[in-house]
Amino acid sequence: MSVKTTTHLNFRGDARAALDFYRSVFGGEVVAVTYKDTGSAPDPDEADWVMWGQVTADNGFRVMAYDVPSAKPYQPGENPVFVSVRGDDADEITGLWEKLSAGATVVEPLAPTAWAPLYGMLKDSFGVVWVLDVAAPYNG
Repeated sequence: MSVKTTTHLNFRGDARAALDFYRSVFGGEVVAVTYKDTGSAPDPDEADWVMWGQVTADNGFRVMAYDVPSAKPYQPGENPVFVSVRGDDADEITGLWEKLSAGATVVEPLAPTAWAPLYGMLKDSFGVVWVLDVAAPYNG
């Protein structure tokens, strides 16, 4: 079992451009899943926005990004980053969630989703936003 932390950057409509830019800087590959890809576009004008994306390079560089839907609050200076903890074991992620959620505000409960066996988001008592999930391969 293992877990990794990855910087998760938040944008409003610019996530794909940012991911492409970071790939050009650090190398690697971009994977981007749009809201349309998952059938969950919050607004038709935002269907091609990135719901989940990442750059992964052989040198160990990894960054994740998504576009915050316009229906959700977004202030770049206030909440531009999530700490993303991704693992391959549901029991381990659930255990971490249970500990981290003490005194936290749950934004999205830890539960299965269309894109991951488990996914959840919370804001801890220090104001840090955490995303915990169980990794699932993306097969386009």
